[in-house]
Amino acid sequence: MSVAATDRRHLLGLEGLPRGEILSLLEAAEGLQDAASGRSDARDRLAGRVIANLFFEDSTRTRNSFNIAAIRLGADTIDLTGRGSSVSKGESVLDTALTIEAMGVDALVVRSSDAGAPAMIADAVECSVINAGDGCHEHPTQGLIDLLSLQQRWKDFSGRRIGIVGDIAASRVARSNVHGFTTMGADVVLVGPPTLTPASFEKIAAGPGRVTVSHDLDAILPEIDAIMMLRVQFERHSPGAIADDYRARYGLTRERFSQLRSDAVVLHPGPMNRGLEIDAEVADDPQRSLILRQVANGVAVRMAVLTRCLSRR
Repeated sequence: MSVAATDRRHLLGLEGLPRGEILSLLEAAEGLQDAASGRSDARDRLAGRVIANLFFEDSTRTRNSFNIAAIRLGADTIDLTGRGSSVSKGESVLDTALTIEAMGVDALVVRSSDAGAPAMIADAVECSVINAGDGCHEHPTQGLIDLLSLQQRWKDFSGRRIGIVGDIAASRVARSNVHGFTTMGADVVLVGPPTLTPASFEKIAAGPGRVTVSHDLDAILPEIDAIMMLRVQFERHSPGAIADDYRARYGLTRERFSQLRSDAVVLHPGPMNRGLEIDAEVADDPQRSLILRQVANGVAVRMAVLTRCLSRR
């Protein structure tokens, strides 16, 4: 683990983040809900700061919610994408980050297809660095969003069992959630085809909660308090890697939804492949789907993260 990974100016992952730090961020995000929705004014918190979004992978939810979060806090933002930067001309991601820092920015929000890119940048710059998703490694702010969405429902994670279903091997969200959920005391069961759900994941629990791997979705449905469906990331796999019967075996259909406990909730970090990993009726269930709650919580969580990292400077 790099020195930057333990520096509180940065948020590079949930792995190794103490339970107290997670609770502090969740509490801060809860307290920023009104400001996140525009019902109160928090523009004095980061007034005069400049935040650069360096997104070398496509994004809708993450990039826009970081932008809104910065605006709600009074910061100015600049957006840089791979296609619109000198990276497309052969410049390295690190040189691009150093160039943007030299212009006087206070924080870099980095998304990259390369695992470890935000940590490499954080080791080289003086400003804050926030990981907005790096390869198949981590997506810490999404992990915090999912923690907050469930905490609002449950208050306490102890004794809870959460199923994460789908393309585990390619999912940075799954990794962050395993670290976050187990640190908070929940058990996690990872479910998917053997090729997409390696047994090695059982070794990455970060706290008192345990991790198990299963390849039988139907068997675990009656036992879980929440189920998170993951997008099948076709772009990260070779043709034919996803079996034709994927939906029949691992999709959260209406029939499977009825097998869950009556108080079990459904999550999805998006974007969704409706009709493949989740049926539309399940995703849109007004009582038990937390999917839009996850989106709404994104702004408040990222406001909390920006405030935490920049207040450490």
